[in-house]
Amino acid sequence: MTISMYQASVPRLINGLINLSHLLDKAQTHAEAKKIDPTVFASMRLYPDMFPLSRQVQIACDVCKGLVARLAGVEIPAHEDTEKDLKDLQARIAKTIAFLESFKPEQINGTEDKDIVIKRGEKETHYKGMQFLLGHGLPNLYFHTTTTYSMLRASGVEIGKSDYLGKI
Repeated sequence: MTISMYQASVPRLINGLINLSHLLDKAQTHAEAKKIDPTVFASMRLYPDMFPLSRQVQIACDVCKGLVARLAGVEIPAHEDTEKDLKDLQARIAKTIAFLESFKPEQINGTEDKDIVIKRGEKETHYKGMQFLLGHGLPNLYFHTTTTYSMLRASGVEIGKSDYLGKI
C-alpha cells in the first residue's frame, strides 16, 4: 500500500493539533481547579532563553498551515500573535485545524518533488515537497508540541503519554 502526500500531511497535522489542544484542555482544567491565573501557563518557559508556551503553540500552528499552504501553492493565512491565555491558544488551534480541513487530497498529492523555498531573513532553504513534509514540517510540529507538553507536565498538569499521542 502506498501513502499519499495528503495522507502523510493533513490528517497527521490535524491529529497533532487535536492532541495539542487536548493538552491545553487539561492545563485549563488544572488552572481552574488550582485557581491559577489563566495567563500563567501561556507565559511560562522551561528556561529563560526559550520561547514561552504561547509561542510554542503559535509556531506549531504556523508550521502546519505553512506546510500545507506551500505544498498546495496557496496563500498562507496570517494570524496575529496576540494570544494571552489558554483559551486564546485553543482558538488559534481551532482556526488552524479549520484551514487544514479545507484542503482536498488532489491539492496536496503529487507534491513530493515540488520545489519549496523558505526565507528567514537573508537565508533561503530549499526543499522538495516530501523532504519539506518529513524533514521540516512534521518534526517541527512534534518539537513544539513536545515542548508544550514538557512545560505543562513540569508545572504539575496531570498529563501523560496517552494525552500526547491522543487517538491515533
